[in-house]
Amino acid sequence: MRMLLRMTIPVEAGNKAITDGSLPETVQNVLGAFKPEAAYFFPLEGKRGGFVVFDLKDPSQILSITEQLFQRLNATVELTPVMNVNDLRAGMSA
Repeated sequence: MRMLLRMTIPVEAGNKAITDGSLPETVQNVLGAFKPEAAYFFPLEGKRGGFVVFDLKDPSQILSITEQLFQRLNATVELTPVMNVNDLRAGMSA
């Protein structure tokens, strides 16, 4: 199932993670684990943030994706099922 992961990283935790090198390492680990369709990073609500679109093959993957972000970056994480235009067309014709 195609999912949208929305994350925000508090400023202090993000600053510490940049200084100790864990921010790029954690992001690379998470992105490498599920090979996203798209990933965008930007300021969000005054914090570091991003959107990642990926295929969730099994619900058990949620822990491996989110726990690194929670534990290493103190991130807020939201997961939402999403459709692309082809999925929308298929759903509308069903």
